[in-house]
Amino acid sequence: MRPEPIFSTQIEALPVEVFQSNAELGQAAAQDAAQIILQAIDERRAANIILATGNSQLTFLESLRHLQDIDWSRVHIFHMDEYLNLPPDHPASFPRFLHRHFLHHLRPPAGAFYPVPSRGAPPEQICWEYARLLREHPADLCALGYGENGHLAFNDPPYADFDDPAWVKVVRLDQASRRQQVGEGHFPDLDSVPTHAITLTIPALLAARRVLAIVPEARKAVAVQRALFGPIEPECPGSILRRAAHARLYLDRDSAALAFPHTTLSEMQP
Repeated sequence: MRPEPIFSTQIEALPVEVFQSNAELGQAAAQDAAQIILQAIDERRAANIILATGNSQLTFLESLRHLQDIDWSRVHIFHMDEYLNLPPDHPASFPRFLHRHFLHHLRPPAGAFYPVPSRGAPPEQICWEYARLLREHPADLCALGYGENGHLAFNDPPYADFDDPAWVKVVRLDQASRRQQVGEGHFPDLDSVPTHAITLTIPALLAARRVLAIVPEARKAVAVQRALFGPIEPECPGSILRRAAHARLYLDRDSAALAFPHTTLSEMQP
């Protein structure tokens, strides 16, 4: 059974649900994602999905991989970003993260996994070829999150481009993004974090038929507040979702605490 939100609203075009816990948020988002995937398989016998990585996605990925009614052999899986020139066996590699926390658990295995290459060809060629793959496999689902600075994938403020003509590009990482990777335990210190990455752009992410924004944890509360109630601008890339009627935002108590001060934690009913 899908967990019930303790609070729900809509901010401009964006439906928002707040759940009692990170675990319930992950379960609800996973069940909604499953319905999107199953519908695509029913309509076209295949589904294409884009997944985010990072610690905030763990409850969602764990819940999704345990659902029994998805034929994963009919699902093509993409992801959003990778550090430039990072060895594929590095502990912080995003494809490695997905293998560890998701792909290795699927039964049957996924029909295809298309990792963003970090090296092996000129970056411009990597970007062009990955964009071509995305256009050849139009996404049914994009499951993403907000960074602590409000970024979507590695589209960091203030350089995120809501009308970017490219679908995949090389970006210089904001210091806040690099500090977040240290804080999540993926690198020992800031100097170890790469300065550049390859990322899907915001138009590529929003080109999916459905977008699920999965944003738990207190460390995301400031970004959530800005994304929902600040200006829609590249200074907070997540704010663009307020114009995306095909998106839905999932919060837990901690990430919602600043965005909805009129609805205190004590007033939110379990």
